[in-house]
Amino acid sequence: MVFTLLDALCVVAGYGLAEIAYFHDKAPAHYWDHFLPFLAVTIVLTLVSNHVFGLYGRMWRHAGAEEARQLVLSAAVVLAILIVAYPVGRAIGVEMVPVTVVGVGCMFATSGMGLLRFHSRLFAWQRGSRRVGLRVAVVGSRDAGAAAIREMLRSPGAGLVPVAVFDDDPRAHGLSMMGVPVVGSIDDIPQSASRYTLQQVLLTIPEPPPELVERVLHACETAGLTMKVLPGVKDLVNPSAQSTLRQAREPRIEDLLGRTPVPIDLDTVRRALHGRRVLVTGAGGSIGSEICRQVAELDPTSLVLLDHDETHLHDTAASLPIHCEQALVDVTDRKAVFDAFERYLPEVVFHAAAHKHVPVLENHPIEATITNVFGTLNVVEAAIDVGTQRFVQISTDKAVRPSSVMGASKRLAEQIVLSRAPAGASYCTVRFGNVLGSRGSVIPTFARQIAAGGPVTVTDARMTRFFMSVHEAVQLVLESSVLSDGGGEIFMLEMGKPVRILDLAERMIRLSGYQVGVDIPIHLVGMRPGEKLEEELRTPEEEVIHTQHPYINQLIPITAPAGAFSDGLRRLEQASVRRDPEPTRALLFTVGSAAPDER
Repeated sequence: MVFTLLDALCVVAGYGLAEIAYFHDKAPAHYWDHFLPFLAVTIVLTLVSNHVFGLYGRMWRHAGAEEARQLVLSAAVVLAILIVAYPVGRAIGVEMVPVTVVGVGCMFATSGMGLLRFHSRLFAWQRGSRRVGLRVAVVGSRDAGAAAIREMLRSPGAGLVPVAVFDDDPRAHGLSMMGVPVVGSIDDIPQSASRYTLQQVLLTIPEPPPELVERVLHACETAGLTMKVLPGVKDLVNPSAQSTLRQAREPRIEDLLGRTPVPIDLDTVRRALHGRRVLVTGAGGSIGSEICRQVAELDPTSLVLLDHDETHLHDTAASLPIHCEQALVDVTDRKAVFDAFERYLPEVVFHAAAHKHVPVLENHPIEATITNVFGTLNVVEAAIDVGTQRFVQISTDKAVRPSSVMGASKRLAEQIVLSRAPAGASYCTVRFGNVLGSRGSVIPTFARQIAAGGPVTVTDARMTRFFMSVHEAVQLVLESSVLSDGGGEIFMLEMGKPVRILDLAERMIRLSGYQVGVDIPIHLVGMRPGEKLEEELRTPEEEVIHTQHPYINQLIPITAPAGAFSDGLRRLEQASVRRDPEPTRALLFTVGSAAPDER
């Protein structure tokens, strides 16, 4: 109702001003006899047109280009009707208001109605410059940066005041975004901090490369500023997103170790999993739960979560957007595994269940053998028994020339899939390095040590590891599953360059806002049993075949004769059943090898 009355006043004021300007305040006396009826008709036309175009009942504080377009279209319709009526009225002898008055009056009235609706947007930058709050510099001048500035201006309660923009594109320098100046490149942040009294830097560039994150972080450290990172581009530009600024987070180590993602062939993966019965072992683990989350988005007929830990099983199920079945089963229980497979009849299986902590398994070779070797054998044979057509096992770079019990057990698991793969089905193994943030990763350990005030313990200054985000690793696992055409292939994920663990520790300390060696010390404690200085993704003897995906290669492994491998598995099983650790440990490193691996 308020906007209806105000719009009527805008029409009166707009056309009145146009009439005064046209006649220079010297309109003939009789002119008012037809101007006032014209004004009444124009008011009615304007209000009706505005209603038709939905200009009432909107929250104009959050209006944008679409609302402005509707306002202009409404005014254009009114103007068109009045102009068409002009010759018609003249033809029937009615004295009409001059066309110039009509056009100028429409422009004035529309400007007034627009000012009423958009004043909070038009002058938000001026209010922002006077607002009290955290003074923020935005890195990135494109859509994501504009969206962040727009939300800060719209939401004074957030306590964020945009005062400067930094972008490496020199063409943007000297321009402004909604009144906020683009003052320079990322490298200009330190010298601009005092001039603009900056307190925080907000990185808005979607999927920024690690080198760029490192530059921004270094600039913030130099200037003594805090740094926040916005979420992915989908949340940022999606109009339905509740709040971009609320999702801003501290930079993570993943931001510094990640890489530009290579999109997977989602259509092919979807066709392979859509309408299928899918089962995931180890569904409560870091990798297994991420497999469940990504598979759930691909419309399987059913998704079965299999794990021996009820808490982790429940947590994964609760995080999924679809209903799923929960199978509380230990893969070492052969009958329970077969019963579960016969009940759910999975068409696709992702086998992620495994023991994976290297130091722990060095002291427990029997448990490593029972779970990683014979648990895998149980799952593979159960899958074959029910006719599963697609089987993917998760492996590790520690299976390459293993020096640890964990690595040796995973090497045997790879060979089990290779030797048992049935004809006409797609059974494969996917081998990759460390997953950022997983429970077996060094990153959570470093994070706990930093939170406790240190020291951060590093085994050896020369030690390196491969790292990949769990999200990307699982994407590539899904892609590998559709590349398999049978025969128990081993796929190796391209992990990029290895990262020195000492560098990783130093980066995490700096990310936490501390100085290395001053606030948080680093202690070198020496290598633990089973560890290597460097991991490798394949042996020199394994032939590499490039696939159609740039981050996935197929390996042709060197294997022992089938008879010798089966006999070795029997001897290994007997040793583990006897609970005899030393023979079990020895057999782990010799079974299935063309030549025994050197530890």
